[in-house]
Amino acid sequence: MVSQKVTVKNPTGLHLRPAGILCKEAMKFKSLVTFRFKENTANAKSVLSVLGACVKSGDEIELMCEGEDEHEALSTIVGVIEAGLGE
Repeated sequence: MVSQKVTVKNPTGLHLRPAGILCKEAMKFKSLVTFRFKENTANAKSVLSVLGACVKSGDEIELMCEGEDEHEALSTIVGVIEAGLGE
């Protein structure tokens, strides 16, 4: 398992559109992709799980990837979040 902390930079946090982009990216990989925010762990491949985490702009999350393509998954998803999730 690999993990990395990343700050959500887009102005509206993880609302529906950015959550969809995050899930779409996560589903490209075979690895289990989750993130931890406060005491909650969310499945990054589930839009409802991502929305339920209530992540706002400026919040720091810890992405965790576990599986055969975990390193590629982590670097790709961190890059998408740092780029603002399409916003």
